[in-house]
Amino acid sequence: MMKKTIIIKIFLVAVLTAAVTACGEDYFDVNTPSSTAQPEQLRMNDLLAPVIHSTLEGQRSAELTFGNYTQNFVSQGGGAAGETESGSLWNQVYLFVLPNIKVIKEKASKEGATHFNAVADILTAINLGIATDTWDNIPYSQASQGQENLFPAFDTQEQIYNQIFSLLDDAIAALGGDDNSGISLGNADLIYDGDTDQWLRAAYTLKARYQLHLVNKGLVSPNDVLTTIASGFSSNDDDFQMFYDDKNINPWYSSEILARNTGNFHRDIASQLVSSMNGDYYPFESGLLTIDPRLTLFASNGGDAEWKGFVSGGGGLAPDDTDANTTFVENGYYTSINSPLVLITYAEAMFIKAEAAFLANGGNETSVGSTNEAYTAYVEGINASMGKYDVNGADYLADGIVAVGEAGLMLHHIMKEKYINNFLNPETFVDFRRYDFSDEVFKGLEIRKEEDAEGDYVGQWFRRANYPSSELNRNRANVEANQKLPVDPVWWE
Repeated sequence: MMKKTIIIKIFLVAVLTAAVTACGEDYFDVNTPSSTAQPEQLRMNDLLAPVIHSTLEGQRSAELTFGNYTQNFVSQGGGAAGETESGSLWNQVYLFVLPNIKVIKEKASKEGATHFNAVADILTAINLGIATDTWDNIPYSQASQGQENLFPAFDTQEQIYNQIFSLLDDAIAALGGDDNSGISLGNADLIYDGDTDQWLRAAYTLKARYQLHLVNKGLVSPNDVLTTIASGFSSNDDDFQMFYDDKNINPWYSSEILARNTGNFHRDIASQLVSSMNGDYYPFESGLLTIDPRLTLFASNGGDAEWKGFVSGGGGLAPDDTDANTTFVENGYYTSINSPLVLITYAEAMFIKAEAAFLANGGNETSVGSTNEAYTAYVEGINASMGKYDVNGADYLADGIVAVGEAGLMLHHIMKEKYINNFLNPETFVDFRRYDFSDEVFKGLEIRKEEDAEGDYVGQWFRRANYPSSELNRNRANVEANQKLPVDPVWWE
């Protein structure tokens, strides 16, 4: 039987929907219908896969700029990104995700499908999280009302975070109970293939992530984070990720490998990442290593003897003022045809735990030493990361620069490992802002170099996106009331 995906687009003004028919592995197969389907014609399962797909694609669209800000990569030849609107993320959230989730939740309520409704709440929380961390104040309480409200007001970031926690708490309660509807997520669930226990652990892990965002603001305690993460991911099998295939190719493979191989614009690997992994910032002590074994899964140096990342804004130079040589590696973990897009992992959960335990013990940006709980989570996070990337980490874990012991553990050790593990994950931009781009926490970090010394925002880190110009044209009064400079901190900073 031929399987096809129906794409029905949604915006705040009109009810259109992104939907999939038949099973989840065909969610990319797009046929443009002569007329759009109406919500009553679609099942919850028809809508779930496109919502998940747009959720992960939205994360990646944000990372296209934020990964440059955090110096995972640079624009071709060393370019540093300027201010951004992150318009593609806005479209994913407000055209393809939230309106479709609204339909899913209406159907779930009618059918008594409490687990389906819980997954919808988790996906809502994820999308609100990336949106508010990108723009600060955003529409939500008045969004997706169609013709009833063409000019939605914006909720504050504090209100959005309250909604995120409420959504996740509701999902946790629902997934901890029975669902007697007889309706399963099935293979429309592109993440866990219908395993609601894994969705439950994901909800706890995401809640801990968002709680951690508020610790430095004093609204959540590190012990609160530790309590939550204890019910989170239990192994790499819980990683929240969506895989592509030979027919539906990974977008990083398309934008970096295919683009480079065909002479088109692409990105190169930045020195902050490379120098964190090649012994520059953390010189290996055992003599058994020259690089972090994960580096070759992210980057290539063309077979040269040394690994020289591109300085952000440095015109193609490495930190030693010689030519940089690191590019995205073909057939890497994130740059193969069938690579996944990754939202959050067990390894990150362990680094969340390590940081929270470090802070709970009174640790700060420069303090030395912590608890066994913090150090054990740090080591487990590294082990999990090595396992995820399928490399042998034994020599790395045994090296004195990594095996610092609980008495030698510092915050920068934890955050370095989280930074490496979370390559191409926009969560790193949150981490950089939480610690005010500190080179005490992110060793060696320097602000981008500027070609134009008189340009806007020279010497200032970008901290948020501007609202998309398309939204300014549609909802000017509310956008202008909330717009700040791209170097202004968001509420939780």
